Amino acid sequence: MAQITTDPGRAPAPAARTAGRPPAPSVLTGLGGTATAARSAPAGKALAAVLDPLLKDPVLGRRSAAVVDAATGRRLYGADSGNALTPASTTKIATAVAALSALGPDHRLTTRTVYEPDTEEVVLVGGGDPTLTARKNAKGSASLRDLAARTAAALAKRGVRKVTLSYDTTLYKGDTAHPIGRGNENLAAVTPLMADEGRTDDSSSGPVKRVADPAAEAARTFGDLLKEHGITATPPGPSKSTTRATTLAAVSSPPLSSLVERMLTNSDNDIAEALARHTAVATGKRADFAGAGAAVTARLKALKLPVKGVVIKDGSGLDRGGRLTADLLTALLVKAGDPPTPNCAPPSRASPSPASPARCPAATRTGRRAWSAPRPAR
Repeated sequence: MAQITTDPGRAPAPAARTAGRPPAPSVLTGLGGTATAARSAPAGKALAAVLDPLLKDPVLGRRSAAVVDAATGRRLYGADSGNALTPASTTKIATAVAALSALGPDHRLTTRTVYEPDTEEVVLVGGGDPTLTARKNAKGSASLRDLAARTAAALAKRGVRKVTLSYDTTLYKGDTAHPIGRGNENLAAVTPLMADEGRTDDSSSGPVKRVADPAAEAARTFGDLLKEHGITATPPGPSKSTTRATTLAAVSSPPLSSLVERMLTNSDNDIAEALARHTAVATGKRADFAGAGAAVTARLKALKLPVKGVVIKDGSGLDRGGRLTADLLTALLVKAGDPPTPNCAPPSRASPSPASPARCPAATRTGRRAWSAPRPAR
């Protein structure tokens, strides 16, 4: 299991980054393994002989590297592994471990509707599920269409056919705009109510233009869906559900373990920011960027992971002020491989799947790169 974090400043041209450098299979072969499987953990001298020349490449700039035996946690190699550098999307590994430890792998994120009898108001309450979808094929995600159908049926039983529609986003606090700025195609505004991550096309991952206000857009879509079921709703506005309200219907996300897998597989920034906030909510922190960072850090400390020099600014790693060390990232991967924690675990020895969430994300953010990958034992 290796972790290499680099911060070269200005990124060189793609040809300069790769010229004369051996690909990953060559490195593994040089360590006595193959691109698909590894024998017993290599000795430190063998690792140093292969990795030292690669890490001295000036194009890497500052670097932090560590290699550990995933089976034992024993350090096999280190090069400035305590240096805290810009981690990019490997921050999501920390977010995953923190969220799973705080909430549990079976936790689900629930979006619901409630009825305020005094005002005949239906409130769509955001539960912080960025995977909620308004598409016809929900593909296992919580469906806004299903929620509208169930809500309409519950209203019909009450004899209600016309309602005031509102939406509640009070689960999260603070600014919805990530510090990288509004309008960035890498993520939507961070709000507990959104459908399809506020995407303006039919994509489910990767950068794309987002709607300006995901919560308002989701509520408008919900109103249109209610109309299809015979319920007339006013144009929606922000509100807050009260203790007098009764639940009409609810839909829930896949389990947290599945959300973590999707987050790591796609390097999904929207899920990452949501899970960081849910970690804050679960641990009594304020559910904003600062509180989420503090909550993730606190969970790592509670797990007795090395956090010296670590600065967590968000859940996704998009904030350039974040800092992680190779020591922490390798420790996270070792911790993730300890049963029964089902996050970012190495592929099974019997069936090493190429689609495993263990293929933790490589990332490039304005010339800052971080890479992590477990090296499965045979």
